[in-house]
Amino acid sequence: MKIIIVGPSHPYRGGIAAFTDRLAAEFVAENVDVELYTFTLQYPSILFPGKTQYSDAPAPNDISIFRRINSINPLTWIKTAKEIKTKNPDIVIFAYWMSFFASCYAKMAKIIKKNKVSRCIGLVHNMMPHEQSILDRLFSPHFVKRMDAFVALSKSVLADVSRLDNKSKPKYFSPHPLYDHYGDKEDKVMAMNSLYMDNNYNYLLFFGLIREYKGLDLLLKAMSDKRLDKYPLKLIVAGEFYEKKEPYLKMIDDLDINDKVIICDKYIPDEEVKNFFNLADMVVQPYKSATQSGVTQIAYHFEKPMLVTDVGGLREIVPNGKVGYVVEAEPSKIAGAICDFYDNERIEYFESNIIEEKKKYEWSKMTETIMKLYNEIK
Repeated sequence: MKIIIVGPSHPYRGGIAAFTDRLAAEFVAENVDVELYTFTLQYPSILFPGKTQYSDAPAPNDISIFRRINSINPLTWIKTAKEIKTKNPDIVIFAYWMSFFASCYAKMAKIIKKNKVSRCIGLVHNMMPHEQSILDRLFSPHFVKRMDAFVALSKSVLADVSRLDNKSKPKYFSPHPLYDHYGDKEDKVMAMNSLYMDNNYNYLLFFGLIREYKGLDLLLKAMSDKRLDKYPLKLIVAGEFYEKKEPYLKMIDDLDINDKVIICDKYIPDEEVKNFFNLADMVVQPYKSATQSGVTQIAYHFEKPMLVTDVGGLREIVPNGKVGYVVEAEPSKIAGAICDFYDNERIEYFESNIIEEKKKYEWSKMTETIMKLYNEIK
């Protein structure tokens, strides 16, 4: 069995690249011959709002990574596809998350399948972006047309794929596995000391890139709720701003919560992620729209209760009242859940349930789903 995965990988940073590398590592652990094909240029700088697209972390061990694809140069799509075609892989997995890559992936898949051996599986993080445009609706069907089967990371994404697939190709939902490569669960006070945080406070964590759809404004308004004043509580916002941060800073001033909010405005490197999660009592994702989220799977790995809003696929992976809360995307509802969490000392109950619940999200379940699909289409 030979598998090639096409998509973001080292040296690129971010959740999709981390997923690709971790999936490849799981295949290696299962003695599958796997290679990664990634980008020489992933995004033109004009489309990338962050400071850098690259990670400083070392490359993963025991995985061959080939940087071949320029996302805006079709000649590289053709050349790379021909290279993959000659290797005759049994499966080519395309990691898909935005329509910008639809034409590239569709062209590559069309060429690769001319070898009459390879089957192309779309591993779909998001089918349609959180902020859709007419181009998304125009290009996404091209990707769907060229795939032989699909794995979707949430039921809402699976529904999006089904709407675009007029041939009823095999497709399965397989939930986002744990991000378990950021280190281990450790003592909370030790994590506080590592980040120079005052251990007289309790901490909530908002983690990841800051974009409008993630609802940080809702959480800031919730933090100003007078019901929270009785708790020694601070919110840590850890992540790089992918939009102007001044409106958020102004909101913090206007709400008079400067003493309740700590902003770490940077991309959090892999080696620091564990400290932010280990010190938190609860991870809050007040999203206004979502399909699924890698942040949830980091929280599961570190056995942290979660507060998520009732949008997209988040409710699928955070059982309400068992491992955390699912609430309406309103500041008062978010604040109410935080009050319940501390007033009723839910942390130990949630953490004990998380230990059992997270078993659903082992990486072997993802590879099993991929192999099941392959056996249907080979």
